[in-house]
Amino acid sequence: MSCFRPSSRGTIPKCISIQRTRNVSSGHGLVSELKSRGLVAQLTSENLAAECEKPITLYSGVDPSARSLHIGNLLPLITLLHFQLRGHQPIALVGGATGSIGDPGGRSTERKLLALDEVQSNVQHITTQVHRFFENAVNYAEKRNLTLGVDVPPPKVVNNLDWYQDMPVLDFLRLVGKHAKVNTMISRDSVSSRLHSSQGISFTEFSYQLLQAHDFYTLHTHHGCRLQIGGSDQWGNIVAGIDLIHRRKNDLPADHITESPGTTTDAPTPPPPKNDQVFGLTIPLLTTPSGEKFGKSAGNAVWLNPSLTSVFDFYQYFIRVSDDMVRLLLPMFTFLPLQQVAEVITEHKVDPSQRVAQKVLAREVTELVHGCQAVRQAEAATTALFDCKDSKVRASDVVLALGNDPRLVFVKRDELVGTSLTKLMAQHGRAKSRSEVNQVVKTGGFYMNSSKILDPRRTLQGTDLIDSGLVILRMGVDNHLVLAVDDLRPTPPHNP
Repeated sequence: MSCFRPSSRGTIPKCISIQRTRNVSSGHGLVSELKSRGLVAQLTSENLAAECEKPITLYSGVDPSARSLHIGNLLPLITLLHFQLRGHQPIALVGGATGSIGDPGGRSTERKLLALDEVQSNVQHITTQVHRFFENAVNYAEKRNLTLGVDVPPPKVVNNLDWYQDMPVLDFLRLVGKHAKVNTMISRDSVSSRLHSSQGISFTEFSYQLLQAHDFYTLHTHHGCRLQIGGSDQWGNIVAGIDLIHRRKNDLPADHITESPGTTTDAPTPPPPKNDQVFGLTIPLLTTPSGEKFGKSAGNAVWLNPSLTSVFDFYQYFIRVSDDMVRLLLPMFTFLPLQQVAEVITEHKVDPSQRVAQKVLAREVTELVHGCQAVRQAEAATTALFDCKDSKVRASDVVLALGNDPRLVFVKRDELVGTSLTKLMAQHGRAKSRSEVNQVVKTGGFYMNSSKILDPRRTLQGTDLIDSGLVILRMGVDNHLVLAVDDLRPTPPHNP
């Protein structure tokens, strides 16, 4: 993986050195700000701006198709956070039921069904991860005075399996299917595109929009939820939920069955909120200039779980985004005032090679997701890999930032000191043989701690170790080996 090499130039603010204040009343300009930041693709009604003058409850769904969220999930969470910081109540719905079926949106082929125990395991991991995200994010906001004068409600995290697992199919057909028009369902983009393909669409995925619609109805009825947020590919499903809410409230038969999460009962439906207008807001789907879905790196997702994507690689993903992308991402992924975003972009244009804007983006998003210490660790690893002349680098920071990176190898101190550098490089799999390393040494392409090595017989000395515990060997441009003494091996963290 290619990485950005740092430079001493560029004025980048440290982790919490920027102090910011702003009006954070519950609805003042919220929808307008979201639009200005590029976080709104479509609204079902412009009345949402006025409704946000008072706190409302809103939700966004999370698909448990993996054991971790990835950065493609960040924008809905960040949008929920914008509302939360103004006193609104966010709900993250983890699809323990819908995740066992699969959303056809944005796909040309059928999803592979996951085993039910895998889905539920993913739900547990993601539930913990969502709570952690909001805890980190509120700390991030408080350090920047973004919560001034507002009581920030803790998020609710719910699982839609709670209201589906004991719901008979006949009840579902009476409660939901009765109000769904097949011709409307077929016209949804996620369905129509598949109907006209050779793959077709299964009844399982065809019915997904009914489940998501019923989720909105359930959250509206039992939590007073009035706004659903999702990616632009969720527009049809969101509209289906709004339609179901209106139809069920306006056309309930006398013998209707009502349900509460986890049970089916004949008790009356709880009264809806006094103002029962409901809304939908979609967020643009991001793609890279090459057309690749944003959040993918060489076909692999960039995960929020540091045991799947190291803090270093997470940070580096944002360092490597293009100049065109960074102009788009800075207002969307950070809470920097828009005036400051403009100033950062202006400074960046003076010398784009210094990647000033990318550094700000990487620091802000890394702190938002992983915390301030993670920023320090990621920067230490970047310095160690590409500019080892900095004597202030902590070996422990580099180790923690790299996590499970295969370039990081732990070695006993007595097996490290006094050993040939070429042998170490070949022994730990970064070269096919010592003779290959020797050839690279002769051509001037072998480095230790950024210093060129010209003697193939050179051995590692204790004084070569960074912070007395780490050495960086490099062949060519990007073939790194990070050797750390065993004493630095961290205790395995629990990262759901």
